[in-house]
Amino acid sequence: MKGKVEITGVNTANLKVLKSDESIHLLEQLKCGCMEAREMLIEGNLKLVLSVCKKFSSRVDNLDDLFQVGAMGLIKAIDNFDLSHGVKFSTYAVPMIIGEIRRYLRDNSKIRISRSLKDIAYKALQYKEKYIQTYYKEPTIEEISKELECEEIDVIMALEAIQDPLSIYMPIYNNGTDEIYLID
Repeated sequence: MKGKVEITGVNTANLKVLKSDESIHLLEQLKCGCMEAREMLIEGNLKLVLSVCKKFSSRVDNLDDLFQVGAMGLIKAIDNFDLSHGVKFSTYAVPMIIGEIRRYLRDNSKIRISRSLKDIAYKALQYKEKYIQTYYKEPTIEEISKELECEEIDVIMALEAIQDPLSIYMPIYNNGTDEIYLID
């Protein structure tokens, strides 16, 4: 992202980046209660948030929301960072920013799917891809279930669970005058 890119009203081209020694100095000031140092730490690490957000940008429509959530992770990292651990601030902050973004994505998905179903679906899709490359056709559910050593119904449920939901008000037929919706 070069040039002017605005996220949440912030021109990312103008974001300041703190050097490691500047961050340490500001963190020491924050420990003494200087809230201005906290603000400077937040502003000086927004590019860190932006770089983490880029990794997740394909999963959301609105990068502003992701950036705001990432900024909350940054603030938590600033508030909880302990200089005595002897690690760079960015090393501590990045996992916290990623954690906040993942939590946001998980909590705001359209449907909650159990981890076990997601795992089965992921393995089934991987196997399906390899199978197609080898045999030039799709495997049957039976073949997938044998490969994954699980029940056929589990494979079916897992693959259906990862599909995006459809609105019952989605038009499925339109001849120019009449529309038929899924609910019909």
